[in-house]
Amino acid sequence: MPRQARKESGTGIFHVMMRGINHQNIFEDEEDYYQFINTIDRMRVRCDDKGIPCGCNCTYYAYCLMSNHFHMLIREREETVGETVKRIASSYVYYYNRKYGRDGHLFKERFKSEPVNDMAYFTVLLCYIHQYPVKAGVVDRVKDYAYSSWGEFDGSVESVFHVCDTRAVLNRIPFETLEELVNELLPDNVQCLEVEGNCRQRPSDDQVWQQIRELASVTCSSAFQMLPDEKKRTILRRLKDNGASHRQLERLTGIGRGLIQKL
Repeated sequence: MPRQARKESGTGIFHVMMRGINHQNIFEDEEDYYQFINTIDRMRVRCDDKGIPCGCNCTYYAYCLMSNHFHMLIREREETVGETVKRIASSYVYYYNRKYGRDGHLFKERFKSEPVNDMAYFTVLLCYIHQYPVKAGVVDRVKDYAYSSWGEFDGSVESVFHVCDTRAVLNRIPFETLEELVNELLPDNVQCLEVEGNCRQRPSDDQVWQQIRELASVTCSSAFQMLPDEKKRTILRRLKDNGASHRQLERLTGIGRGLIQKL
């Protein structure tokens, strides 16, 4: 069945979401998150043959990086959203594969996008993107999550490290109003570009990984695999009791599904 053409945006603004292939993690540690932020920062600037900035490829209004996917609110400028996302993904995959000694694809082949054609939905998405870590159970408050653009809005990130055009947003929505909206969680039935339906039916990958970090004191799947066998079995049983699926546990820990099923 042929792919459907992407819907056009009358404003040039899109909500973009891209996942790791087979839902695998695309960020393993803090360095990876900040490398990605650096990548999107570089890709928004158009440079000439001598590397001198000469234009603007895109404008970002918000982003949130989760362990196995990312969200962005982005506006096309001198290139299409597809061209920008492709360059971001290609650059980051090159870094990731070199760092972890792997090759091949990291992201699903086709990213998801939706047009943003009015201020009302733009505001909903600003809330949705920044609230995502709270809704996923990773943090208790929006301002506690380090890998989203909210720090650019509330001033906790120095302006020299800003990636998003917060001024354009705050010229339309005063910060006090935006802060109030962002801190009031959207209803659970507000789903924007979700892939797997209602994520409340079982814990998300981010919730499971947060439990793994708390129970095992590890920061990546390879470290989990090096734990004593009995400790791994105990933790895996606990995670299963908390609702994690066999597929999630295999994907997040690198432990074979056959072993997980026997627990």
